[in-house]
Amino acid sequence: MTMPLSRVPDPMDAPSFRWGILGPGWIAHRFTESLKKYSTQQVVAVASRNQGRADEFAAEHSVPKSFGSYDALLADPDVDIVYVATPHTEHHACALAAIAAGKHVLVEKPLAVDAARAAEIGAAAAAAGVFAGEAMWTKFLPKFDVIKQILDSGELGPIHTVLVDHGEHFTTDHRIYDPTLAGGPLLDLGTYDASFIHFVLGAPTSVTAVGQPANDELNGQVSAILTDADGNHAVMNTTILSDTPTVASICGRDATLKIKGPFFMPGSFTLDLRGRETIVYREDKGLQVDGLHFAAVDAARAISEERPESSVHTIADAVETLAIIDSIREQLGIEY
Repeated sequence: MTMPLSRVPDPMDAPSFRWGILGPGWIAHRFTESLKKYSTQQVVAVASRNQGRADEFAAEHSVPKSFGSYDALLADPDVDIVYVATPHTEHHACALAAIAAGKHVLVEKPLAVDAARAAEIGAAAAAAGVFAGEAMWTKFLPKFDVIKQILDSGELGPIHTVLVDHGEHFTTDHRIYDPTLAGGPLLDLGTYDASFIHFVLGAPTSVTAVGQPANDELNGQVSAILTDADGNHAVMNTTILSDTPTVASICGRDATLKIKGPFFMPGSFTLDLRGRETIVYREDKGLQVDGLHFAAVDAARAISEERPESSVHTIADAVETLAIIDSIREQLGIEY
């Protein structure tokens, strides 16, 4: 077997749009840096509820406009599309506000804190005739297009087992420990696990979860078994209590695909063809979070082609992934 080549188009070839950033936090910095380095997209405005923070971000990244309110940015006619990088608990309201203002919108993952709110975003965008998407950046990476081709080829044979984990130790002063911001591992780390499982097996028919608290207010660790309609298993673990290998495996009858950690970033994987050979896919791991631009240029192409959503990661994909998280939360009594 020959390893497929990525079909992801050159990000520099995507139509250029004018982006506004809501929320100048850590991920917004990485997103802006990635766009400027690897695409022709233009970040023309940034907004924060704190004018000083917006000004600092604009100065650091040479962004022409900075606003001390989200509404001011949304009223700017020079902004074509909004990237929502606010805390998870604000994604829903900010996305709906952007849509109401007639803006296309790309929301940092998770699209919302639950499936119902994510579906509302999709419905509002469809009614308004604008693009809406979730920046689940992993799925837009060239590596994952190659993995999709392998899955579609049937080379693995029937897939019976998917294994995935994402764990990172955080100190208690990190915002992930703040229950008012939907803290804990599920929405920050576990969405990668759940999205990966959905990518391979689709929406599960059952989810069984166990959890461990981080403290009296917050979940610290989740493990879950997901099954599909044919009874195939996926096992996920996510934790903020310790560092884990953060690897993933797709195990079929005829072959096993093993993704090195961190599985959700650019990097290599191996395809072990049972009784035959092992093939290695190599990808520049140096990109790391610079790979955030792939979701943005996918959005730009969709908008230019008048498509309401991404064909790589649809609103339904985001909603069904959050439904997995909802099921886990319900079983463990986790509330946001």
